[in-house]
Amino acid sequence: MASSNKQTPAGIDPANHERYHAAQKVTWVSVAVNVVLTGLQIVIGHFGRSQALMADGLHSLSDLLSDFLVLFANRHGSRTADASHPYGHARIETATTLILGVFLMGLGLALLWGAAVRMQAPGTLQKVHIATLWIGILTLAGKEALFRYMMRVAKRLRSQMLMANAWHSRSDAASSLVVVAGIAGNLAGYTYLDLVAAVLVAFMIVRMGWKMGFGALSELIDTALDEQEVAAIRETLAGTPGVRGLHELKTRKMGDQALVDAHVLVDPKISVSEGHYIAETARSRVQKNHDVLDVMVHVDPEDDLRARPSAHLPGRRQLLHHLQERLGGTLPEPEKVVLHYLEGRVEAEVFLPSAFCDEPGRLDALKARIAEMVSGDDFFSAVYLHRCNAP
Repeated sequence: MASSNKQTPAGIDPANHERYHAAQKVTWVSVAVNVVLTGLQIVIGHFGRSQALMADGLHSLSDLLSDFLVLFANRHGSRTADASHPYGHARIETATTLILGVFLMGLGLALLWGAAVRMQAPGTLQKVHIATLWIGILTLAGKEALFRYMMRVAKRLRSQMLMANAWHSRSDAASSLVVVAGIAGNLAGYTYLDLVAAVLVAFMIVRMGWKMGFGALSELIDTALDEQEVAAIRETLAGTPGVRGLHELKTRKMGDQALVDAHVLVDPKISVSEGHYIAETARSRVQKNHDVLDVMVHVDPEDDLRARPSAHLPGRRQLLHHLQERLGGTLPEPEKVVLHYLEGRVEAEVFLPSAFCDEPGRLDALKARIAEMVSGDDFFSAVYLHRCNAP
């Protein structure tokens, strides 16, 4: 839990207080480690004549640059929602991950090109200095420890960006293992192994950049959640009391969370307020049981996925005018009319003035006229009569 004496910068969502400070702390630790390792690898690699160690040093330099991107994204991605960004700024993390992935791919390809050029002159390959081996081992240990620390914090915060940065450190640890093997082989007399290790490191950098960039791009183009999570959300919605069916369930990632849109079927004769209550209940259940930022629940009286049979029908004013015309003035001014648009027709519930119902003759005439009308009407399939103040 974040200590109370830490000040959250202005504009940061208070709900992200702990997340913000924890991410800042872990990233600054990564910066410190990468500064030391990058300097050692590049300097010792240069003077120790190890192409593999220098390539790994550039990989560590990319870690350092990614740390600063994370600091930027953590600062701006934790800001509260505003008029221009009603869903918040979480996708700043996603965009940062995409930038980092593209950068890593470019760095890896550049290292591959450099290795290919050096392979054209195998006579220039030299035996490396023993110090490069010790620096490689130190880097391997440091990167693995950093990965474990960062991943533990990333999982606790459920931060995609921190996980990406942690895996970047793990890829650097794996590349350092390759570097140690290549340097050891070079020192054993196989001088070409240092260059082979440099090529392998470059391939690993390209692969990691591709995975990170592709994952971020998938989120930016609103790729759905995995099938298992979608099925779980579907089960939660369908299990909400009052929900009779579910269709058009759509999901998309938003940073470390998700956005959900769904159409739920309810009893077509319930009130608007009860339908709203069911929708809000479904929404809160999903947010409580899943890592979801927001849920938009659309209430349907019938399944409109296959067709929208009532789309051609007119609105209330035109329907009431039509009803009065068809009934030829036998219908008094109602106290209330409830309309149900179902299966391409309209069912009307008409609440009559109590005084009208005290005249059996007029009421019977109205009922007969209604029965005649609905048998061939273009809009109405049924008209039900009620007394508003009936006990």
